[in-house]
Amino acid sequence: MSKLSYHDALIHIMVTMSAADRTMTDSELAKIGSIIKSLPVFEKFDVQRMIAVADDCTQILQKEDGLDQIIDNALDSLPDHLHETAYALAVDVAAADLQIEQEELRLLQIFRHKMDIDRLTAAAIERGARARHQII
Repeated sequence: MSKLSYHDALIHIMVTMSAADRTMTDSELAKIGSIIKSLPVFEKFDVQRMIAVADDCTQILQKEDGLDQIIDNALDSLPDHLHETAYALAVDVAAADLQIEQEELRLLQIFRHKMDIDRLTAAAIERGARARHQII
């Protein structure tokens, strides 16, 4: 597989996070769309490609070593300074449906480890997501 664009790598991380508990909820998919349409990191991304990139990701995830392949491809494609961004996007997708399942927690732990994100930084990212997704 050729190297992904950093946009594609970030989308693969988000789609993988959404699929972690085997259920891609409407709120998670809406969050992914919202992130792609609003964050500066996606400023030059062609939104028309979103579905195709997500489909590519789901095809890879169906393979026996799909999760490892997604993570390796993402790490190969993302510059180091976007690792925290990728983790933050994964956390936001996990928090989108206001319920984080064990599978999602485990995947976040894998991302944190593979992306070499220290515990303090991860805690700050997670706390920020919790604050953004708070309900009354």
